[in-house]
Amino acid sequence: MSGDDEQWNDSNRAFLQALMARSTLTLDEAKPLLAAIQTTYERRETLAEDITEADLNAHIAAANTRISPFDFEIRSTFHQTTRKRVYALVNSSSDPIIQLATIHTAEEISFLKRVLDAMFETYNTSRNEVMAITSMQAVRLHKAPDRPRRDTQDGAATQGSTAQGLKMIEAEKLLRTLVDEGWFETSNKGYYTLSPRALMELRGWLIETYNDVDDEDDDHDERPPRIKQCVACKEIVTVGQRCSKRSCHCRLHDICVQNFFRMQRSNGCPVCKTEWTGDAFVGERAAPRRSRAASNANTSRITVDDPDQNNDPDEIDR
Repeated sequence: MSGDDEQWNDSNRAFLQALMARSTLTLDEAKPLLAAIQTTYERRETLAEDITEADLNAHIAAANTRISPFDFEIRSTFHQTTRKRVYALVNSSSDPIIQLATIHTAEEISFLKRVLDAMFETYNTSRNEVMAITSMQAVRLHKAPDRPRRDTQDGAATQGSTAQGLKMIEAEKLLRTLVDEGWFETSNKGYYTLSPRALMELRGWLIETYNDVDDEDDDHDERPPRIKQCVACKEIVTVGQRCSKRSCHCRLHDICVQNFFRMQRSNGCPVCKTEWTGDAFVGERAAPRRSRAASNANTSRITVDDPDQNNDPDEIDR
């Protein structure tokens, strides 16, 4: 038996199967799982508090060696709000949207793309970088846009066709499914955002899809890309803070701000040196909210202004 085979045993197989079933794990979630696996495999009791981060890393390293020939990898990132490290099994080569197409219908994938377009285009403007969407906003996208009319070779015009789309109840169910599958997360205020697993797996696709700039746009150097990275940790930012200077590209996770400026020994933006105010946001806090009557204060729905209602490019909503 080779050394590689000796390192790969039933304990490793059980861990990999558990991760595949859960889609993501944190160290706190992995401890009781590995304790149960080791108790069964070694035939002696192992407690959750006996499991260390080194034990988890050893299982991950062994799993990655086995799954890498199949273009899979266990990666990790910090959760943008809790700062907990999240581990996920991701495909390291193929288009993640194609992967989703293996378990979802074409209409469901089209709906998902419309939701992502809304997150990173409609609700991700230079004034309000929300990059999140409410359930109401998402469900409104259940209908696919009509296909335009086109001319035939003899000059006659064909009637535009209507794409099938989803029913509203189907869209709502799919949103819940995407949360269960680990692609979306929901906040306390009802916003859908991409999960850590989705940000890891969709990273390349997001940048390629939403950061394309028209070569004929002379001002593209002054416009931040739609998909931004934290200056401190270099991971994608969909929840965090931004420089108050409109043209500056600097973004930081909330969890990175304190340590970053402590090391900087300065409260100036690391890119443009403008004072970092801490009240210019990325994420749902950047969404402009309409004033609401006190009689509606107990409703659980969040109403968000349309991004086109205020076209002032020089003002950040705070």
